[in-house]
This record gives sequence, structure tokens and C-alpha cells, in this order.
Amino acid sequence: MELRQVRYFMAICRHRSFTRAAEHERVAQPSLSQQIRKLEDELGARLFDRLGRKIRLTPFGERFREHARRVLDEIEDARVEMQELLGLRRGSVCVGAIPTVAPSLLPAAIRKFAQVYPEIKLNVREDLTYSLMSQLVEGDLDLALLSLPIDRRDLVCEPLLTEEMVLAVPAGSHRWRKRTRPVSMQEIDREPVLLLKDGHCFRDEVLEICRKTRVKPEVAFEGGQFDTLVAMIGAGFGVTLLPEMARRHYRRAGVKFLEFKSPKPLRTVGWVRLKDRLLNPGARAFVEILKATSCGVPPREI
Repeated sequence: MELRQVRYFMAICRHRSFTRAAEHERVAQPSLSQQIRKLEDELGARLFDRLGRKIRLTPFGERFREHARRVLDEIEDARVEMQELLGLRRGSVCVGAIPTVAPSLLPAAIRKFAQVYPEIKLNVREDLTYSLMSQLVEGDLDLALLSLPIDRRDLVCEPLLTEEMVLAVPAGSHRWRKRTRPVSMQEIDREPVLLLKDGHCFRDEVLEICRKTRVKPEVAFEGGQFDTLVAMIGAGFGVTLLPEMARRHYRRAGVKFLEFKSPKPLRTVGWVRLKDRLLNPGARAFVEILKATSCGVPPREI
């Protein structure tokens, strides 16, 4: 039995497809299929039932998956321990972040990480929540910065910060341009509201806040990023909710920010990892620096 056969087997279990598993493992599908046949011959049992284009694990395959997962976990733990012995002198970390978090939280953390751990390669990906979770499960990311809560048993989440949301309105033309007192959610009930497109978790959070406060927003525009929404508001069109961390990026964009009355709408941002995969030392070090740069506390040495 070879390690690559075990790895190919687990890839097929994850993707439920020989083709997608081969793509993920960067191997030709005939080679992957041949290795699985060799594994089945050695075990003396068929691991997959092939039903046309669909596949499913046999009872033997279900049992073998438990052993295979433990084998790969042990190897990953050994790799992590060896990296620890190297004292973070080299290695790599792959971090993902949603678009509504990346511009605000990542730059300072990346800059500090490069100063403290110059020999560790840092890869950063910006994507939507569902895609980042898939990349975590597939092992393509060490951790991801997401909006919490995440309802997934295969992922481990740790809160990083909780922030208030603010209301962005046109600074030059809106009836609230001179207002200083906080607003309520009910006051925006008839305002044209700008939202991010479907797929952005921040859109879902805003709509959930509206639902809880019994506000039915008049959605006048849907955009792919905050920059677009803020530009529209600066031009005098509509209002939108933004996270507090985004406020400093748009102070000169022709937008006025108003705070909300209590209870203020909030969102929690945290870092997420795959439950069955330990963070390597470089990833743990990045988390500590992320905590420091986002909350203003000294990073703990790793």
C-alpha cells in the first residue's frame, strides 16, 4: 500500500468524482484509477460502487475511509511537528478572506508578518464565503477570515472581533446630511437601499438585520463590492449599511456616516480552519499577528 493511493482514495471521497479528484491531485485520471484498482486488489475488496457517472463508497470503503483519514492526519501532525522544530525559519501559509474583510484587516497583518517571519511564504486569496469554505475542506487553505457564525461541523471557528455597523448616506444631498443623532433601522424603511450581490455574506447579514427589525428594504441597486456602493452613494443615490472597519476607507468619498440607535446592528469576524487539520506553526503565528493588528495587543511569540 502506497501513501499516494491513500491520498487519491480520500480525494475521491471528498469530490465524489474520479475526474475532479484527479484534477485536485494534479494527476491524469487513468493513473489515479489504476492506483485505486491496485489498492483494491491489495485489500481484496472493492472500495467504490461505480453507477454510471456517480460513485459511492461500498461498506468496505466506508470502513477503510476511517483508517485512511487517521493515516493522513498522523502524517500531517508529523509535518507540523517537524516545522515546529525548524523554529519557523521557513514554510508557507495560505490564508483566505472575504472581500468585506480583506482590505481592512489583512494589510497591517501581512506587513507585520513579513517583518517578523521573512522566510515564511504567505499566500492570500480573496473570495466569497462558500468558496473559501470549500478550499478549507479541500486542504487548499490553512485558515480563512469569515463572518461568523458558520454552521459547519467540519470547521472550527474562533471570533476575532465584533464591530458595529454604520449607515452611509450621501454627504451633500441627503435629508440627513446635517444630522448628528443616531438613526434607527425603522427610519430607513422607505429609503432606497444599496446591497452587495447575492453570495456575499454581508448582504445576508444586512437582510437578516432588516428581518429582525421588521424592516422591508427597497433594494435599489446591487453591486459586487463596497467601492461601487460607496461611489453610488457619493453620487447621491441611496443608502447602505457598512461595517465600522470600512468607515475609515471612505471618509472622503462624499459619504456621511451615521451611527445606529441601540440595539446597534453588529457583525462578528473570526478565523476558521478545518476541524481535522491542525494549524501549522506559520499559520498559528499569523493568527497571533492578526489578533495583535486587529485588536491592538502585542502578538504572542510562537
